[in-house]
Amino acid sequence: MTTPLLDDLPVNTTPGDPQQSSLPSREVSWLDDALLLGIMASLAGCGLIYEYLLSHYAGRILGALEAAIYTMIGLMIVSMGVGAFAARKIKCAFTGFAMLELTVALCGSFAIIVTAAVIGFGQQLPLAIANTLGLPPDHLPNGGFIAGLQTLSKYLPYVWGVLLGLMIGMEIPLIARVRQSLSEAHLLHNAGTIYGADYIGAGIGAAIWVGFMLAIDIQLAAALTASVNLLAGLVFIWRFWAKIRHVKWLLIGHIIACVVIGILAVKGPNWEQHFNNLLYKDHVVYAKATRFQQLNFTERLRGGGLAPVYNLYINGRLQFSSSDEHIYHSFLVHPTLAASARHNNVLIIGGGDGLGLKQVLKWQPKAVTLMDLDQDLLSLFTSPPADMPQRLSDALLALNGNSLNDPRLTLVVDDAFNGVDKLIQKGQMFDAIIVDLPDPSHPDLNKLYSDLFYRKLNELLSADGVITVQSTSPYHARKAFMSVGKTLTAAGFNVKQYHHNVPSFGEWGWSMGSKMGKNPQQRLATLQTLPVPEEWLTPGLIKASFEFPGDFYDDIDSINVNEIGSLQLYHYHLAAWSEYEVINLF
Repeated sequence: MTTPLLDDLPVNTTPGDPQQSSLPSREVSWLDDALLLGIMASLAGCGLIYEYLLSHYAGRILGALEAAIYTMIGLMIVSMGVGAFAARKIKCAFTGFAMLELTVALCGSFAIIVTAAVIGFGQQLPLAIANTLGLPPDHLPNGGFIAGLQTLSKYLPYVWGVLLGLMIGMEIPLIARVRQSLSEAHLLHNAGTIYGADYIGAGIGAAIWVGFMLAIDIQLAAALTASVNLLAGLVFIWRFWAKIRHVKWLLIGHIIACVVIGILAVKGPNWEQHFNNLLYKDHVVYAKATRFQQLNFTERLRGGGLAPVYNLYINGRLQFSSSDEHIYHSFLVHPTLAASARHNNVLIIGGGDGLGLKQVLKWQPKAVTLMDLDQDLLSLFTSPPADMPQRLSDALLALNGNSLNDPRLTLVVDDAFNGVDKLIQKGQMFDAIIVDLPDPSHPDLNKLYSDLFYRKLNELLSADGVITVQSTSPYHARKAFMSVGKTLTAAGFNVKQYHHNVPSFGEWGWSMGSKMGKNPQQRLATLQTLPVPEEWLTPGLIKASFEFPGDFYDDIDSINVNEIGSLQLYHYHLAAWSEYEVINLF
């Protein structure tokens, strides 16, 4: 959606625009008017989609999705206003508009892939220099030109946003001048009519983004959007051929751009993915963009008869590593079920990879309900698609023990915040609840760590049951870790927190709560053996995990509960990890 200046709309013809000044005052044909308004509506949709595309890409590749979206939209709106002012300097509205759409189409189609190329090159350059000079891994060059290039990589999406915003802001003033030059009768309602087309087009663009483009490759989405700009320019040239200067050259430019954008639509997604893969130390063997997140699987070959190491990254952040995921999931599941009086019926929130479920099934429950938002993620770990390498498919099903196909499992695809309400309405109760969600790095995730959400889970938990929540790192995000514990306490649980080192993540923590009787640590104090087959985790490790440094909780009184709507935990988490929110090799 563009933001023109009202006083730009009824611009009089200028002496420098002879084609406009020579036009007689007449009523514009309904065909011309419908054509111009249709073009305006289409371009408004494209403008909104460019905002979403760039902010979406910046968030998924560079992190901090929410900040990227708000920053991008703000920058583009301001740039549109500046562009509306700048449109006054264009003498011939007909020629200027045709040239503008050609430029917007090219910039829009190249923005994503050029950004991906710069980011990938910026990450690989230090490695290339180190390998050439024989430098050790801890002496990678990271200053001077390289540091500047990596900084540019971080802000390049916003540079594209400003450039596109400037050009998109010129569209309404130019269309207004074209309509005015065709008929002076448009002076009265020019602004309102074009604004109406602009707003309706922006709404349609938003619907297309949510309903279609979120599910396709981002470079393909960029090329498709740019093709609309190009088509608008071609239609405009065809209809107003006689009024456009250098029209043959502009037509040739549009034809060449059609070929270029066609190539980017077909080949661009693979090129863009290749550039994105340069961000990872290990080889990316499979990547998929879902409606909710970007998934990347990497492979590290070890030789010596050892199995490869497979890692899953979601939006650039490590989700698990096959080398040590058993440490994380063993600590998440086994203390929980060992502290629960019964474990016949278990609820898992998140955990769409099935790795935690594999550990739960060792306890021979009668029924397990797993609720996850992303159907595409669940499908990858349930029945891997044909385009996934067979070795990766086999490895994933081996990792989770094919647990997502277990007949005792009920899969629920839903947003957990609302999905648990349906479980409550059905009167379901669970002996244990395991919450295995990503860190609260976004407001939408923050609500799943709120007091209200935990009170909902309290209603689902049996009186002698236990709940455990993944609680981020007590070392890197101490305040966030303690806030999770206090929020569970505020929801009516008797909470104890525990931690252990997971090599791929560092020191990691969990919060466990009971509803009645002894707290979780007291329940586990008498544990002598685990009643399930477990080669790694021991009762001694479990008991030791509840110990923290003597001064760890000294400032617990200053830590706030994450009340619904407060975003308190989100801000704790953001502050703690902000120093890591830069471009690093994953």
